[in-house]
Amino acid sequence: MSDTSVNRSIDRSDRPGHAGFVLLLAIVLIGAVVALSFVASDAAQPLIVGFLALLAMVGVFSLFGLAIGFVQLAGRGTRNDLTKHLADTAPEGIVVVGPDSRVIYANDAYLTLSGTTKAADVRIVERLFSGTADVSEAIYRLAQAARESRPATEEIRLQPGLTGSDAGWYRVRVRPLPRPGGRAATVWSVVDVTRDRERQENVFQELQHAIDYLDHAPAGFLSVDADGDIVYMNATLATWLDHDLAQVGSGGLKLGDVAPANAAALIAAAKGAPGDVHTEILDVDLRRRGGKSLPVRLFHRVAIGADGAIGPSRTLVLNRSPGEDVAEGQRAAEVRFARFFNNTPVAIATVSRHGAITGSNGSFARLFGAALAKNDSAGERSLFDLVVERDREALSNALASAAAGRDEITPIEVTVDGDGGRSARLYITGVEDTEGDGAGEVAIIYALETTEQRVLEAQFAQAQKMQAVGQLAGGVAHDFNNVLQAIIGYSDLLLANHRPTDPSFQDIMQIKQNANRAASLVRQLLAFSRRQTLRPQVIQLGDSLSDLSLLLKRLLGEHVTLDLRHGRDLWLVKADVNQFEQVVVNLAVNARDAMTDGGTLTIRTANVPAAESEKRGEKSMPVADYVLIEVSDTGTGIPADVIDKIFEPFFTTKEIGKGTGLGLSTVYGIVKQTGGYIFCHSEPGVGTTFSIFLPRHQPVVVEEPVKIPAGKVATPDLTGRGTILLVEDEEAVRAFAARALATRGYTVLEAGSGREALAVIDERDAPIDLVVSDVVMPEMDGPTLLGELRARQSDLRVIFVSGYAEDAFRKHLPEGEDFTFLPKPFSLKQLIEAVKGAMVVR
Repeated sequence: MSDTSVNRSIDRSDRPGHAGFVLLLAIVLIGAVVALSFVASDAAQPLIVGFLALLAMVGVFSLFGLAIGFVQLAGRGTRNDLTKHLADTAPEGIVVVGPDSRVIYANDAYLTLSGTTKAADVRIVERLFSGTADVSEAIYRLAQAARESRPATEEIRLQPGLTGSDAGWYRVRVRPLPRPGGRAATVWSVVDVTRDRERQENVFQELQHAIDYLDHAPAGFLSVDADGDIVYMNATLATWLDHDLAQVGSGGLKLGDVAPANAAALIAAAKGAPGDVHTEILDVDLRRRGGKSLPVRLFHRVAIGADGAIGPSRTLVLNRSPGEDVAEGQRAAEVRFARFFNNTPVAIATVSRHGAITGSNGSFARLFGAALAKNDSAGERSLFDLVVERDREALSNALASAAAGRDEITPIEVTVDGDGGRSARLYITGVEDTEGDGAGEVAIIYALETTEQRVLEAQFAQAQKMQAVGQLAGGVAHDFNNVLQAIIGYSDLLLANHRPTDPSFQDIMQIKQNANRAASLVRQLLAFSRRQTLRPQVIQLGDSLSDLSLLLKRLLGEHVTLDLRHGRDLWLVKADVNQFEQVVVNLAVNARDAMTDGGTLTIRTANVPAAESEKRGEKSMPVADYVLIEVSDTGTGIPADVIDKIFEPFFTTKEIGKGTGLGLSTVYGIVKQTGGYIFCHSEPGVGTTFSIFLPRHQPVVVEEPVKIPAGKVATPDLTGRGTILLVEDEEAVRAFAARALATRGYTVLEAGSGREALAVIDERDAPIDLVVSDVVMPEMDGPTLLGELRARQSDLRVIFVSGYAEDAFRKHLPEGEDFTFLPKPFSLKQLIEAVKGAMVVR
C-alpha cells in the first residue's frame, strides 16, 4: 500500500490479494504450454496427464475460493473501485474508524482538512476537533452517538479554523457502518460550512437592520390578528405607549390593553369582501400603560382571504400629540373632534340615500358590532342590514325624508338584527348631499341603545299589572272571607245543635265542606296578592325536599320519573315550610300535566353566591347570596306568546274544568312574599324550567324548635268568664262571634267600628278583659284602635282577626306590641280556643 497514491487517499481495508494470484496462475499455464512444446510426444503424455490433474485441482480451489469470497470476479472489483473513487473525490471529508479507534479509510478531503498525507499522522475526529467547552461538548455528543451506533449531526465553530483561517464552521456527522462478518465501523464526515454560515449571518444582519429601521422609525407600526391579539408592535409605538416589547407576540398583549373600548371596536370593525385588501384612516385615542391617552391617526389595513378569514392587520400609527405635527392648529382641532366623535356614548354614523354607511364612530361599532360582522361579507356596510326586517320600511322612509330636506324627523325604535333582541332609538338629521349623485351623505344617524330601558319598561308594566290584579284579588278575597266566615261560623253553630244521626247533619256538613273549599281558593288569591298569613322558620331545603319526595312520587304517577339532585352544603333559608311545599307541589303537578306521555321531573338545588347571581343578568333580582331551586320537566313547553301571562291569576292553558288558573299565581305570590324571585324558561317541545331564588338566611343564633310545655296544653274545657269587646264591621260575622262567645259564658259587648268601640269603653266604668277586633274597618282600622285602647287601658289584651297576613299590619304597630292573631275564616273551635288562651295568660 502506497502513501503517495494519485488521490492521496488511505485504505487500510482487509481485502485479499486475489488479483496477484490470478496473474501468477496465468503465467504458470503459459510456461507449461511452452515447455510441453519441446518434449517428445511419448514422454509428454504422462506430463500432460499430470498437468491436467494440476488444472483440476486449481479449478476446485478457485471455485472454493470464489464461494468464500477469497476470489472475486472482475465486475465486482470494478464496482468497488468506482465506489472508492466516489468516496475519494467527495467534497466532504470522510473517515472510517474501526471499533478499536483505528482509521480504516480516509479520503482526500479529510486528509486536506487534517493537514496530513501520511497514514501514521491521520487523526480521528475526536482529536482533530478540540478547543473550547462548546467544541468538546459537541464532540462528546457525537462520540456517544458512535458508541451507541446511531447517527448524529453537530455544527462546530473552531477558532482558528482547520485550514488556517481565523475561524471556521464545520458540520460533523457520524453514522454506523455495518460490515460483513459483524465487524462494525463508524463513518465520520466533516464539511466546511463557513461560507454558508457567513451568508446566513449576512442575511440575518440585514434583517436585523431592517427590523431596527422599522423599530426606530418616526412612526409606530402595529399588527393585530382577528382575535384581537397584538402580534407585532415596533419599538417606537411601544415607547409611546410605555409597553414592554417582550409581551408582544406571546398572547400577553391585546388590542383592549392599548385602546379604549370604543377605539378597539372601531378598529375591529374594519372588514371587507373575501379577497379584498381594505384600508381605513381612523383618528382615535390609544391608551398608555399609565392610563393616559395618546391621540393618533391610524392607517389601518386588513387583508381578507378567499374564505373570508381576516388576516393580521398592517397598521401605521402617526402620533398626533402636541408638537408632533407641523400644522398644529389643524392637528389640535382634528384631535379634539376625533375625541368627541369616538368617545361619545351616542352611536353616530353618516349614511347615503340608499343606506350605505360612509363613516361611523366607536360607539356605533360597539352597538351594531355583531350585526356589522354578520352583514359585511359584501364589502359595503348598509344601515338596513343592521336592523330586523320589520323596521327597514320605517328607516327607509326616514332617510327619504332626510334626503328631501325635512327638519323634523320622528325618532325610530328599531331592533338590532341577530344580536339577542337588542334595541336602539335612531335620531336622523338630514345633511346636504356633497356628491350630488345620490351616493354622498344625506343623513347623520344618532343611535342610543334602549335595550335595558325596554326591559325595564316591560318589567314595570308587568309589575303594575300584577300589582293591580293583586290589589283586586286581595280586595275580593277580603270581602269573600267575611261571607265565608259567616257561612262557616253558622254551620258550626248548627252542627253543635244537631247530632250526627240527625237528617240535617249531613247537609250542614256539606255546606261547611264547600265553604272550606271556597276558603282554600281565597287563600290562593291572598297568596298571589302577598297578603296571606305565613309562619316563616329556618329550614334546610335538602331535608324538606327529601321529606316531600314520597308525596311527589305518588302525585307524579308511574310514567314520570322524579330526579332529585341535592346541592352540597346548602345554605339555610327562612320560609313557611307548608307554603314552600305547596310551591313545589304546584310546579310538580303542572309538570306532570305537561308530560302526557311520561318523562322526567328534575328538582335541583344549589348555592348561588352573589358573584354568580350577578352573572345571571336578571335585572329585577338584586345581587346577593341565594339558594336556587330548579324544577325542570321534559314536557311540551310553554308557547312564547303566553309565557309572560303564566303568573296571572285565572290564566291557564288547560282545558275548561281542569284548572283554576291559580296554581302559578299562588307560587308567584308565595315566593315573592318570602323575599325570593322566580323565573321561567321554556322551549316548546323540549321542556320548561322554573328557577326559584330564595335569599340566604344567616342566623345570629341557632334557632331551636319551640317546645310547648306540658302545662300549656289547652284544656278541653273551653268555657270561661270575663268581658269581651267584639269589634267587627261585618254584621253577620259579628253576630256569629258574639253568639259563640256568649254561649261559652263570656259577657260580650259589640261594636260595628273603631269609634263605636271607644264609645263603649268610655261609657263603661268597669275594665274590659279582652278585645277581639277586625283589622280592616271603615273610619278606624285595627292598629289605630289598638293605640287608642292602650291610652285608656294599658294592660288590655287584644286578638286581631283578618283575612290578610299578619305582616301586612304589624309594621303599623309599635315595635314589641303584644297581641294574638287569628286568620279568617276561622271555625267556632278556633275562635273559642284563641279567646280561652288569651284569657288564661296573665
